[in-house]
Amino acid sequence: MPKLVRLYIKQVLIGFGLSGIFVAGLLYTNVGNLWHLVSTSDMGLIAVIMLFMFHGIVFAGVQFAIVIMRMGEEGGKPSGGKRAPVATNIPVPVKATAPKRG
Repeated sequence: MPKLVRLYIKQVLIGFGLSGIFVAGLLYTNVGNLWHLVSTSDMGLIAVIMLFMFHGIVFAGVQFAIVIMRMGEEGGKPSGGKRAPVATNIPVPVKATAPKRG
């Protein structure tokens, strides 16, 4: 299996694990009276599955994006010229004129 596919599968599993923890936390803390809504409704199980799946998709995507963005070259010297601004102490005359009021 290619390394990138293995990395993606690993990050998806981590994302869905975070989703499970997040949904369990939502239900445990009863945010917006969610536990009562889920436990008393006949569609409650479907709502929990949808919460888990959709949060899992989001968390997996974010997890994979973070890992991919962190794969760039780390540290080292900056390349591409000097970063310090060049300051000159030569004054430049500037005329500040306003139109006359009539």
